[in-house]
Amino acid sequence: MFLQSPIFRVWLIAVVALWGAAFLAWNDIAFLAEHWYYPAVMVVGAFVAGSTPEGGGAVAFPALSVFLSIDRVLARDFSLMIQSVGMTSASIFLLTRRGVDRSVFLPLLWWVPVAFVGFVVGMFTLQGIRVPVIQALFLSLIMAFALAYWRSAHRGVDDHCRVRGRRDVVLCVLVLLLGGLCTSLFGTGADILVYTLLVTHFTMRENQATELSIVLMAAMSLLGFAWRGLVQREVTDFQIRTWLCAAPVALLMAPLGAHVLRRMPAEWLLRAVVALNVGQLAWFNLRQPTLEKMAWSIAFSLPLLLLFSRILVHVQRRAEGRALAVVDATD
Repeated sequence: MFLQSPIFRVWLIAVVALWGAAFLAWNDIAFLAEHWYYPAVMVVGAFVAGSTPEGGGAVAFPALSVFLSIDRVLARDFSLMIQSVGMTSASIFLLTRRGVDRSVFLPLLWWVPVAFVGFVVGMFTLQGIRVPVIQALFLSLIMAFALAYWRSAHRGVDDHCRVRGRRDVVLCVLVLLLGGLCTSLFGTGADILVYTLLVTHFTMRENQATELSIVLMAAMSLLGFAWRGLVQREVTDFQIRTWLCAAPVALLMAPLGAHVLRRMPAEWLLRAVVALNVGQLAWFNLRQPTLEKMAWSIAFSLPLLLLFSRILVHVQRRAEGRALAVVDATD
């Protein structure tokens, strides 16, 4: 059952109580009614965060930055803030459910610090990039990944990520640093890149790789939120109030998405994510179209789609070779 874990039930009750007290202290119904689109966006965003390798920011960032023309920094920060509730809630659900093998999550003990280094570097070096370029890159990244993976015949076979040797360590570090850089721009992205690495190079099953990416992004969101609020001190009262508006939605919808993930066929989720991501990129280019937006979208989408497709084809052929070797050995 969805609420079978006592720890998860205690978590829900405690956070709802804290949220209620915070909402009464710093927010009001009038502000919620005026900014209703924040919780509305997270009905879909948090469900996506809990059931797919794309964080809630994959919906929140483009919805706020592209569709509602909200400042890119505010959209990025909101993604981090809301994921710190939703994806943390999904992570607690995953880690405390009955029968879970927690050893699967052990690599996160060193993955998270490496990815956070990338995030901090990105906060100091990448923030001057033009907003249309950032938007086009993000939408192209999530669209290319989802489309290439959906079209691929490859599906993982391993339940654990087995890092073997220096080459695997270096590859993990590079992907984690790149994921941290992406998170500094979009408020998400580390989960997508790590998931891609897990299901391709490490041939992990989709569900296990998704769960690992969810917990990774939950930790990154908490650290990113803390960095913005406690170190840079740039989280405003307005941001806190919008976060409080959407927090209970994320608190419930993300673990519900994680619950559904264990029961829904992976193909259904892939189709839904592909439709969502293709629609977001199309809206970005069709709403107030400019030559710059279209040029950057094409410049990013085609190489990324080719890259993801080639990686997946290579992994598929490698898996087929292993299967043939096993058959030959048994004959």
